[in-house]
Amino acid sequence: MENLTQLVSVITPVHAPSIEYLAGAYESLAKQEMPAGWDWQWLVQEDGQTGALVNALPEDPRISHGTGRPGGPGVARTLALSRVSGQLIKVLDADDQLTPGALARDIAAFAAHPQIGWATSRVLDLLPDGSTAGWDKDPAGGVVDRGAVLSFWQANGYRASVHPATLCLRRDLVFALGGWMALPASEDTGLLLAANAVSPGYFTREYGLLYRKWPGQVTSQPAHREPAEYQGRMKIIEARANALASMLPHGLPLTPPA
Repeated sequence: MENLTQLVSVITPVHAPSIEYLAGAYESLAKQEMPAGWDWQWLVQEDGQTGALVNALPEDPRISHGTGRPGGPGVARTLALSRVSGQLIKVLDADDQLTPGALARDIAAFAAHPQIGWATSRVLDLLPDGSTAGWDKDPAGGVVDRGAVLSFWQANGYRASVHPATLCLRRDLVFALGGWMALPASEDTGLLLAANAVSPGYFTREYGLLYRKWPGQVTSQPAHREPAEYQGRMKIIEARANALASMLPHGLPLTPPA
């Protein structure tokens, strides 16, 4: 295997309306207490080539920024993969924040369960007034069987049992699946279900993310639920996950982090 360091590569796509929240995302990263020998790198990828990131990021050698032709958050995330140096890849949207200890808990899950390919956690909605709200139907913590998230999603109106915005995945799994789906939205759900189709995962009952709710949020826009496109996205995500599950009946062989 390629000689990778004990890093968590945190990937953040950003577009103009969300740049103002990058400072909060960085602060939540800077406060992470990492296990001995581990660190993080932050790969911030602009969805476009405006140059707006040049003065938007603090001076920190762990940060790198990239640009590319606009194609949506999935394309931006996938382009950022070219700069990944870590064994684990963590999702962090520009307007969200990690809770204290989130990265250490992800690392601990992979260390304790070498068979898993991905990990997720509970989420608190961060409301415009600064208050938070939780979800009372999260699953029990622990190992999530291969196919369990996909089955739940299919049986519950395309609602996943765990939140894709908290995903942390093994690097080789992300690359084997081709990164994020080339969809205008729901690309993170697509990666979650594809990962679960070929690998068991882990769910942490502690809150790992503050998920910001604000008027400019992409998922709050009417276009996100436009019926024809929405149904099309769901059909593509489902077909991909089902195909992976049937073509790889024994799952993907994964290399545990050192």
